[in-house]
Amino acid sequence: MTTLRIGHGYDVHRLAEGRPLILGGVAIPWERGLDGHSDADVLTHAVMDALLGAVAAGDIGKLFPDDDAAYLNISSMLLLERVGDYLRQQGYAVVNIDATLVAQAPKVSPYRNAMRKNIAAALKADISRISVKATTEEHLGFTGTGEGMAAHAVALVEKV
Repeated sequence: MTTLRIGHGYDVHRLAEGRPLILGGVAIPWERGLDGHSDADVLTHAVMDALLGAVAAGDIGKLFPDDDAAYLNISSMLLLERVGDYLRQQGYAVVNIDATLVAQAPKVSPYRNAMRKNIAAALKADISRISVKATTEEHLGFTGTGEGMAAHAVALVEKV
């Protein structure tokens, strides 16, 4: 039996006025941000769900409920650090993460390496193990019309 485990994460947040846009722990100048209980970092939320799924630990809502005031406006990078700590306590190490942001705008390529660096640092992983990509949906669906953003992530972890 292999010691490798894979997980998939998916998250969606609506865009809203008066909120900062945080993606992969990076504040991106934009007219709207993502709405949510925490900082609503959709990319990091998908990464956390992928990691938790890989070790059959549920999802981020199980660990960090959105009706708990302790997590109101909290940094998703702090939550990701806690997920990384949990994985290490369970004897797992991150092999790699492949994450994709789905958004019509803004362009995130100038921020991609900073996102990778933030995710790697929060997980105490080498940046070479973290991939962040972005795609539009050609103006189709809620992401294409600019109503919101989504993210997918796949994580591979290994029992050490």
